[in-house]
Amino acid sequence: MVVISLIVVLASMGMVQYRQSIVRSKEAVLKEDLFRMRDAIDQFYADKNHYPTTLDALVGDGYMRSLPKDPFTNSEATWQTVPAEPDPNNPIGDPGVYDVKSGSDATSIDGTRYADW
Repeated sequence: MVVISLIVVLASMGMVQYRQSIVRSKEAVLKEDLFRMRDAIDQFYADKNHYPTTLDALVGDGYMRSLPKDPFTNSEATWQTVPAEPDPNNPIGDPGVYDVKSGSDATSIDGTRYADW
């Protein structure tokens, strides 16, 4: 009975560690995806002197091969875009995408929302 109890305790501790490692790996993927997309937006702006109108423009113009899936929503369509400031020289023009954030409502291990990263 004691041996079975020890096995159950050790197995439950292992499951907790396993689940946290999955969340940590998803967080690492999210950070890398955000870094890559933000870098592509910056490269687009440096080359064309305006921000892309959508994230798909980054793919269409060859700055990214494809949009990554958000690891917490498992979708390419849930990325939240942050618009750029309007151009004072062209106030009616589309300001474009200045930044990108996760579309997940979940909270990270450290207590911050993924949408705030």
